[in-house]
Amino acid sequence: MNMKLAGSLFLDRHFHALTHRNYRYLWLGQCVSLIGTWMQNIGQSWLVLTITGSPLKLGIVAACQFLPILLFSLFAGIIVDKFPKKNILLVTQTVAMILAFTLAILVLTDTVKYSYIIVLALLLGLNNTLDMPTRQAFNIEIVGKEDLMNAIALNSTTFNMARIVGPSIGAVMMAWLGAGWCFLLNGVSFLAVLYGLFHIQAATYVRKKTSRDGMMKEIKDGIVYIVRDPLLAQTVLLVTVIGTLAFNFNILIPVFTKSVLNMGETTYGTLMSCLGIGSFVGALTMSFRSKQRPRLKLSIIASIVVAVCLVLNGLSTSVWVCGGLLALTGFFNIMFATNSNSSLQMNAKEEYRARVMSVYSLVFAGSTPIGSLFAGYIADRYGANGAFVCCGVLTGILCLIIIWKYRKSTEKKSLEEIGTAS
Repeated sequence: MNMKLAGSLFLDRHFHALTHRNYRYLWLGQCVSLIGTWMQNIGQSWLVLTITGSPLKLGIVAACQFLPILLFSLFAGIIVDKFPKKNILLVTQTVAMILAFTLAILVLTDTVKYSYIIVLALLLGLNNTLDMPTRQAFNIEIVGKEDLMNAIALNSTTFNMARIVGPSIGAVMMAWLGAGWCFLLNGVSFLAVLYGLFHIQAATYVRKKTSRDGMMKEIKDGIVYIVRDPLLAQTVLLVTVIGTLAFNFNILIPVFTKSVLNMGETTYGTLMSCLGIGSFVGALTMSFRSKQRPRLKLSIIASIVVAVCLVLNGLSTSVWVCGGLLALTGFFNIMFATNSNSSLQMNAKEEYRARVMSVYSLVFAGSTPIGSLFAGYIADRYGANGAFVCCGVLTGILCLIIIWKYRKSTEKKSLEEIGTAS
């Protein structure tokens, strides 16, 4: 009885979002589906590198997967507000499942080509353009503002738990049976999240349509709203830098494994798991402090630490040192992402939230084509070490410029946070 009570108190204190029935359905489905997603991620990267032998071509695939987010993310924010989010997610998750099965069939039948992978990457990116802001905005509808940061932290925990388990299973699967089985199991894993979505019953927010507001005007209003709020503007700019330069691991780690460490699939999976372990611990840390409001200072510190870790990783030639640095990078990356995501959602007005989160998707994931092409090009010319160092140095410089530009509003925000805490 005491153990049961202690467990209940621990859940209530640190994982309170799970007390919401709707969120449990969504979270449990994601626990299964994301493992498959990470199996596909490492399988696709290794497959492309094996077929082409080119870091640049691997970067092009990653760029194609995120290019639609860059082009259409702002329009997606308008759509998300005008339809029930559960219905949108049912469609996007079904499409993602079909694309995974398609890639699996191509690989298992030995008919896969680089051009086919490009097309499937573009289609998945187009699907994710709508899926990402929908999932972000759906969280607050099923848990409320009070448990939002806890829900986001738990989402990050799930994502990074999958980042540990998925690459490990995927590496073994590729070594024994080939990459096609990674894609096949990913397709099957979507059944779990679809089952969860079918059982969610939530009163979703749908913004009333107005005859005078065109789509372009609504997008402009959302951007102006962000620019005029120093907290939102600084957070978005920092996310832009980190999203562009500090999240290119799907490009750099496989190249680093092959060309610098001269290792194979197992080491690649291990390094991706190290990144996942650090991110998992960071997500748990954010879960434990989720009763506190997100703090701008935390995002600033985390962004600088990430830049330093990237540089140090580029100077490393040891598997163990690289694994440790990737774990540290993952820890601060996820603290930055969770804190920034929560800050944007909690400080945005309800009528602007979906548009703010579409901008978040744009700068966090939509900037990936630029980052992927940049990282792939630098790795192609100067090796994975040079790419890590270059990305780290640029991340640090740009973050310091943004911090300096908004230093007055940061100081004011810090004083407000101290006043709130007292």
